[in-house]
Amino acid sequence: MDLKIYYQKVRDAQAKITEEYPIVVSEPTDNGGKAGVAVEVSRAVAARMIVDGTARPATAAEVAAFRKEMANAKRQADEAAAAERGGVAVVPKKG
Repeated sequence: MDLKIYYQKVRDAQAKITEEYPIVVSEPTDNGGKAGVAVEVSRAVAARMIVDGTARPATAAEVAAFRKEMANAKRQADEAAAAERGGVAVVPKKG
C-alpha cells in the first residue's frame, strides 16, 4: 500500500465531513467487527474509518436515533446521580 495515496484519501474524506464530531456506523470486518454500531468520533477518526472500510457515514435517520438514545442515556444518568445524592433540596423557611 502506498502511504501517500492512503493519507491523501484520508485527507480528502476528512475535507468532505462537515460536522466537528460526525456519527459513523460500523461495517462488518474480517476480525469480528460488529456491523451497525453507531458512534460519534472526531472528523479525523471518521475519515480514517471510512477510508479503511470499517465504517460509513450515518444517515439522517440513524443520526436522529443516535441523538435520541444519547439524550435518554444522559437523562437516566442524571436521574441516577440525583437519586444517589438524595435528590432532596432543603429550603430554609422565611420568617
